[in-house]
Amino acid sequence: MTPEETVDYNIKVAWHAISRMYNTQAAKHDITTSIGFVLLNIDQENGTPATKIAPLLGLETRSLTRILRSMEEKGLIYKQADTQDKRSVRIFLTEEGLRGKEISRQTVRHFNLKVREKIPQSELNVFFKVVAQITGMIEGKTLYDDFKLKPQRSESPA
Repeated sequence: MTPEETVDYNIKVAWHAISRMYNTQAAKHDITTSIGFVLLNIDQENGTPATKIAPLLGLETRSLTRILRSMEEKGLIYKQADTQDKRSVRIFLTEEGLRGKEISRQTVRHFNLKVREKIPQSELNVFFKVVAQITGMIEGKTLYDDFKLKPQRSESPA
């Protein structure tokens, strides 16, 4: 099987192209794709618990910590102790963060509208269904339950 014939290769290539495109747009506004996605996932009125953001984006906690630190340094967010649970911290958007969120929202919306102009809804429905099935297989954590490495043939010297 060539790389081009594998599911993971095609998903990776597509995501890297999308990520580069988003980063090009984000750089015009001194943010990154990761920052844009975090901004999109922060509730504008109530803030969002820091612990809820990483799972929404499929990020490791360490990666999110670095992103949040960068966002705080750029003046996009501020942290506040949760009024209900003092152990928890909520992330809120500043005025600059609200502007960044709107830029991110419009960028994502534009990309999706352009894709929908070129690709029929019926094909997108199949794409969404397949991606959901692949995600379900992976999240089920049973994908490799019956996996066994096949012994490698050793080449005998002639």
